[in-house]
Amino acid sequence: MGLSFLPATVALAGTVLAAAWFGCSTSQPFNSAGCRGGSGSEFCACLPDGSCNAGLACATDLQECVHLAGTPPLATGGSSGVTGGTSGGSTGRGGNSSSGGTGGSHVTGTGGNSSSGGSPSSGGGSGTGGGGVLARGPAPAANGTNFPFPQNRQMSSCVYPTGYDNNDVLAAYAKWKNDLITSNGAGGFQRVQRTASDPLGSGATPLNSTVSEGIGYGLVIAVYMGDQALFDNLWKYEQLHLDSNGLMNWSIDATGNTTMANGQTVGQGAATDADEDMAWALVMADKQWGGQGSLSKSYGAYALQQIQNVWNHEVVDSKLAGPGDGWPGNLWDNINISYFAPAYYRVFKQVDPTHDWDAVNQTVFDTIFGAADNGAGALSSANKNATNGLVPAWCTSNGGSSGAGPFYYQYDSCRTPFRIGIDWCLNATSAAGAMTAINPARAQKYVALTSAFFSGIGAVNVVDGYNMDGTVNSSAHSVSQGQSAAFLGPAAVGAMNSSTFQPFVNASYALLKGNDLLIGGAYYDESWDVLSLLMLTGNFLDYTQLTPAK
Repeated sequence: MGLSFLPATVALAGTVLAAAWFGCSTSQPFNSAGCRGGSGSEFCACLPDGSCNAGLACATDLQECVHLAGTPPLATGGSSGVTGGTSGGSTGRGGNSSSGGTGGSHVTGTGGNSSSGGSPSSGGGSGTGGGGVLARGPAPAANGTNFPFPQNRQMSSCVYPTGYDNNDVLAAYAKWKNDLITSNGAGGFQRVQRTASDPLGSGATPLNSTVSEGIGYGLVIAVYMGDQALFDNLWKYEQLHLDSNGLMNWSIDATGNTTMANGQTVGQGAATDADEDMAWALVMADKQWGGQGSLSKSYGAYALQQIQNVWNHEVVDSKLAGPGDGWPGNLWDNINISYFAPAYYRVFKQVDPTHDWDAVNQTVFDTIFGAADNGAGALSSANKNATNGLVPAWCTSNGGSSGAGPFYYQYDSCRTPFRIGIDWCLNATSAAGAMTAINPARAQKYVALTSAFFSGIGAVNVVDGYNMDGTVNSSAHSVSQGQSAAFLGPAAVGAMNSSTFQPFVNASYALLKGNDLLIGGAYYDESWDVLSLLMLTGNFLDYTQLTPAK
């Protein structure tokens, strides 16, 4: 939205209200130098604790104090511009494709993203679409959804792209859903399918197949977008493809069978990263909707079951998140750091207090930095990555190479700044305290390294593969061939940890918002694009820490 002196908008109780800036007065204890805007439209920053003085409210998206006044006409049109309909959405945005819908008031209405926009009289602005951006959240609880999109709850420990637009997220989500969600081969439900642009994985991930990882991504995206029907359908599909441990087999072909290659079944067994994402999404679904939706039991019951299955079958020696439930050998020699999810483990501890999730959390950081940050982990002088944070795809517990997979920063490893970075953003305040082995400050320490590296390169120059020393790996595509959202998105999320990296966060967002950095394949890159945009806009949240807006 940027620094504007025009009225902004906030959503309240299902309506759209105009907000007049009203902050720099004797009732607000800021010096006059902090006031901006013309006469009658002054505004100033919220207090450090996020509050404002009497009569004012903190617009969290801008961190500015506002006085709500006036109610313009409500938006017209259908309830869903997201799916590309021709009518405007509930907040006055047009369809995402085809002809633009009818916009709302001039403050919030936007026309269609392609073809012709809304009319000047209904869309605001000109005939090519309405002006302005979709109102910032937090949207109040409504229609059985406690945290409707958008929420835009910005954590004080992190920075966010300047002027981000919720419409970018909606458009990216619509594209992701259109490109990847199918009911074909889904047993009457829905699934996330791989496309012709995605690698075949030596036959283990054939055309139009589904991997458990994709179901995990889909569930997380659906819960944050408030799409309960999609969430339920993805979970029901997952339940059709369980192994003997109650976890989803990792690869299912387009016909709904566990994937086979060269006459051998290769898709059996679970993948820990997928199962963790599913568990997290189920906990969030319990907070988002409660009850059970169209499922056979409650979201909360499924969440506990999933978390305990992960513990019982994928946590090694009660402290290591291993690669899956069917791996042979010494799993301390087959570690995938991008499977580590410290923010999740803090929540799993709340749901499942009978198991030591703190120990699993400690192993995350001990594996990266070495015990007590002694430099004997995956980041080390020997690996030449001690200052750049570029973890290998697979390694041993002391940072050595593993027979399980590549030893460079690739399409697994690139997720690590996201998984570690969200721990700092979501938990820096609530979990702060003494410097313990699981203090989220260790998360910030990690993403400070990756952020310095990637911001030094520049968002437009990030490629899809690096050696441990930061040089470009021979597998990487040149920028002229295309970029990968799976690399840039998580790097940007990691960079949210400090205002030092604000320019990189802004530049990354500008590239990601189109959801077209797809050199790694549509399924993987689009999924990570949407996940990253959700986090960058304050919509990827830990609902267990939040209260629904009213």
